[in-house]
Amino acid sequence: MALQRVTLDDKYDLTQRRVFVTGYQALVRMCLLQKERDRRAGLNTAGYVTGYRGSPLGGLDYQFQRAGTLCTANDILFQPAINEDLAATALWGSQQAELRGEGRFAGVFGMWYGKGPGVDRSGDALRHANFAGTSKHGGVLALMGDDHTAESSTTAHQSEFNFVDVMIPILNPAGVQEIIDYGIYGWAMSRFTGTWVGLKCMHETVESTAVIDGSLDRVEIVVPADYAMPPDGLNIRLDDTILGMEARLHDYKRDAMLAFVRANRLNRVITSGGRSPKIGVITVGKSYLDVRQALDELGLDEAEAERLGLAIYKVGLVWPLETQGAIAFSEGKRDVLVVEEKRPIIEQQLKDALFNSPADKRPVVVGKTDERGQMLLKSDGELTPFEIASAIGDPKPAHPSWTLEPPTA
Repeated sequence: MALQRVTLDDKYDLTQRRVFVTGYQALVRMCLLQKERDRRAGLNTAGYVTGYRGSPLGGLDYQFQRAGTLCTANDILFQPAINEDLAATALWGSQQAELRGEGRFAGVFGMWYGKGPGVDRSGDALRHANFAGTSKHGGVLALMGDDHTAESSTTAHQSEFNFVDVMIPILNPAGVQEIIDYGIYGWAMSRFTGTWVGLKCMHETVESTAVIDGSLDRVEIVVPADYAMPPDGLNIRLDDTILGMEARLHDYKRDAMLAFVRANRLNRVITSGGRSPKIGVITVGKSYLDVRQALDELGLDEAEAERLGLAIYKVGLVWPLETQGAIAFSEGKRDVLVVEEKRPIIEQQLKDALFNSPADKRPVVVGKTDERGQMLLKSDGELTPFEIASAIGDPKPAHPSWTLEPPTA
């Protein structure tokens, strides 16, 4: 069998399907993919990338600068900002480019990047920009550079709650492949819902390398058929009012986010738990990989997990949680364990969604604490596969009500 010819230039060659890239390079390729996907759809769009560097996104500007000639040829402008809030304000402006018919392009797809402290300081710009909305053929991704273990920061950062506060939906990829997939989904979601879309970037994902499927047709966007779009749409507009923006965000855009998640199956069942599922594990992003490693360390492959009644549900959109799928996964199980790093966001949304469920269908939901309120999975530092494995598989657990038990004969 002949060996495949591979070069370092493959990473940005859109004719190459299998490519070896870092997370940073995947973000550059993602912009090139979006431009070409738009071109094939008959849209003459441009890209605008701006932000302020800082680990774990400290190497992103270097990759865009190295690919500068290729980006320019594809109408993608990379322009580092003086600070994060000026970058967010510039991207807000990019979504207004064609409002008066003066723009050179049908729309501008934008990418903002910033470290955790940059998210903190940019709340005002992010709130205003998300309230105003995105253009029909534009859209904005906001890359959240979170340093969970303070490896290069003065504090450990978790940016999700900042984004929840301004009602920006949050995608959390589990690896390099999902960075590029979720980015394409994210721009499509941003266009459909008229909101910015967050993309969580941690050093475990964005600073890693992988061989990925970088083909143009890998991601197929499904427009939700079960969502009734309001007559005037959801995108940015002239002569908008403050209360009109707020009402549209609360009354329409949030439902549009959930409809998009359902239509594109961004949350999915990984293992069903066999014929009699007892335990459900709901997890996301890096924690999903840690759960899989924890099960490996316990000697539980997918077949054994099915035999023991262990089901796994992987969440792609952290907020807002698409509760129809989460409730359907949870019902009928004795217990559900939510595994996520730092402060709980999925766990709380799930508990709220299940609160009014019939008692006979409502499982015990544990995560950061068990059913007695005692700490189970810590919210500080890094949550490791060993700690997850200890929680799931301890033969003499401190929290026995949900730990796996062998099936009875």
